[in-house]
Amino acid sequence: MAHVELSLSGAFVPQARTPAEAEFVSSVERWAGTVAAAEEPCLIIDASGLILAVSPSCSELLGLGKPVEALGKRLSTALELIDFTGLAGPLEGPEADKIPPLLAVRSERLARGLMRVLPGPGEPPLTLDAVSTPLLAGARVAGSLTFLSPVRY
Repeated sequence: MAHVELSLSGAFVPQARTPAEAEFVSSVERWAGTVAAAEEPCLIIDASGLILAVSPSCSELLGLGKPVEALGKRLSTALELIDFTGLAGPLEGPEADKIPPLLAVRSERLARGLMRVLPGPGEPPLTLDAVSTPLLAGARVAGSLTFLSPVRY
C-alpha cells in the first residue's frame, strides 16, 4: 500500500463574499477574469458587440494583437470576417451579424456555427468552430462568452 501526502499550503481558497458584495459583481465581470487567463481560445463581448475580454491564444489565433489592444473594439470590425466562397469575399451586413458571438446576444440562446476570418495580411483564411453562450446581468443578456476552435481540413 502506498502512502500519499497532500500539502494544503498555497491551496486555492475562493474569496468569500457577502450577498451584498456578490450582487455588485456581474456574470460578465466574473467570466472576464477567467477568459483573460484562459489557455483556450475564448472571448467575451458585451451586448453591443464590444470586446470585453480575450484570451492570449484567441488574440493570437484571430490576429488581434496583444489582448489588451483588442479590448473595447467592436468584434465585427476587429475581425476580418470573410464568406465561405472560393473568393473569400468580405462578410458584411446581416450575414456578419449571424456569427455565433453576436447571435447569442441577439437570440438570447446558445449559438454554434462556423466563422471564417483572415487573421492577418498574407495569411490563409481560417475557419473556426464557435460556440457562444449568452451571459446574463439579472434577467437581461449583457454579453456572450465564445469558445473557438480552428477547423482543420
